[in-house]
Amino acid sequence: MPLPALDAAATTRCRRRVHLDHDPTADELPRALPDPAIEQRRADAREHRAHIAETLAAAQGEAWRAVPAEGTARERARLTGELVAAGVAVIGGAVLPLDPAGRRGAAELLVRGPGGYLPVIVVRHRITDPGSGALTVPLGTPFPELARPDEERKVRSQPRDLLRLAHLLRMAQAAGWAPRDAALGGVVGLDADVVVWHDLRAEHWPGERSTLAEYDERFADRIAVARAAATGAEPLAQPSRILECRRCPWWPTCEAALAARRDVSLVVRGDTAAALREIGVDTVDALAALDPAHEPIPMPGMPFADAVALARGWRRGLAVARRVPSVPVVRADVEVDVDMESFGESGAYLWGAQLSYPGGARPGDQPEGYRAFATWEPVPTEDEGRSFGEFWTWLSGIRAAAAESGRSFAAYCYNEQAENRWLLSSAVRFAGMPGVPPISEVREFIAADSWVDLFAVVNEWFLCAQGKGLKKIAPVAGFTWRDPEAGGENSMRWYRDAVGMDGAPPDTAQRERLLGYNTDDVLATKALREWMTGPAILEVPLAAEL
Repeated sequence: MPLPALDAAATTRCRRRVHLDHDPTADELPRALPDPAIEQRRADAREHRAHIAETLAAAQGEAWRAVPAEGTARERARLTGELVAAGVAVIGGAVLPLDPAGRRGAAELLVRGPGGYLPVIVVRHRITDPGSGALTVPLGTPFPELARPDEERKVRSQPRDLLRLAHLLRMAQAAGWAPRDAALGGVVGLDADVVVWHDLRAEHWPGERSTLAEYDERFADRIAVARAAATGAEPLAQPSRILECRRCPWWPTCEAALAARRDVSLVVRGDTAAALREIGVDTVDALAALDPAHEPIPMPGMPFADAVALARGWRRGLAVARRVPSVPVVRADVEVDVDMESFGESGAYLWGAQLSYPGGARPGDQPEGYRAFATWEPVPTEDEGRSFGEFWTWLSGIRAAAAESGRSFAAYCYNEQAENRWLLSSAVRFAGMPGVPPISEVREFIAADSWVDLFAVVNEWFLCAQGKGLKKIAPVAGFTWRDPEAGGENSMRWYRDAVGMDGAPPDTAQRERLLGYNTDDVLATKALREWMTGPAILEVPLAAEL
């Protein structure tokens, strides 16, 4: 059996995922369904890379050559080697040969620099911020010897990009295409106008470690994990819940294993779970048995008493416990609950809102109830600006009417990070369209006390033993979703069908399903805040009582 070879992504992945990816006995284990948003991001990335390739081909002329996308990795690596041997200045779609250490990988670009070739990757995210100091060169002339400190940009930290550059540089060195002492790698980002060159010997990592040192250690660890899995040796990695689990295809398998042994990471994550294991506290039960007033070791991430309370709540099947007797939530005479639906990074296709008058409506008020502002053209689309403009016009009218009648106003969402992002970006992308506000108006709205993030309320005033997502918390308030398959990933699949993204005719039934899903998300937000400020909240145990 051939030993596994790893790409750069393995260095940023959980060790247990690397194990399962290479365990030949894992084929029958349960996995999560594919995330449709991932395929959309990949399609967007392919389009972005194609644009960069066209720009460089036009700028470099005969100095540019691209490796055909067709063929096996071995064939494409051979063709890349022929272009390297010919001294081509800029090589697109490069595939590097497998190296003896067990690396595999491809670079969007190989650029000839002093003494050999250096990798340049093309990514679809921002790689700089306003400032100064980034080492850049115009995209049309991407050569490292021409790079100069940029007076308008500073580097935005992107550890995943740096580790991928280190991986590709090590492969280029193993192939003899890059000098042994080379330490540069380049990135083309979303702005697509410059190459940012990085010194991979610079100390960007904790403990004053260079990217190359961090990469070498991570790769050595992950290849050992993969090879142990492939050969049936004793596993070098066991499951533990971390943030990555939320989007890992192996989470159903790991979740079952963690639940079976009542693992401590089910209630605390990451560094906290690791610190507890070091003192022999491996299970939820062991943590629950400790005295919350006597911290055995310094606890990263949360107070020790909170960790004990979470464990005790989990054992009792409690989803939440109160930190305080009375939970402070802003209430108003006129209230609007808001939920936005987006399709990955492509756009926000639906703004849903529920209008309520807790003290009763007045003559001339718009009727209470749910409203949807949607586009069913595949995003991104200009029609997205139309639906956003209509939503903002309606919301602004409700606010203005409340102010004119001397009543207070509040709008609510659950986790404002998503809504704020699309509020701001929509104002920029669709500036000048009917109803679309200036960005200053949006910033004023989201900074006001009347824009209430209920996730922040939950995060501050509750301990949550089973997660803080709306689907976890709203059921405690007595709310249930009508659709048993309601969820963010499933909504992505419904959306593809609703707009005919995969070539089939648009499915109007899936549009109705999405509207129902959004309606319930809005109503869940409303039910949650009413529960927090109602008498039923007193039935939730206080954390101190646990």
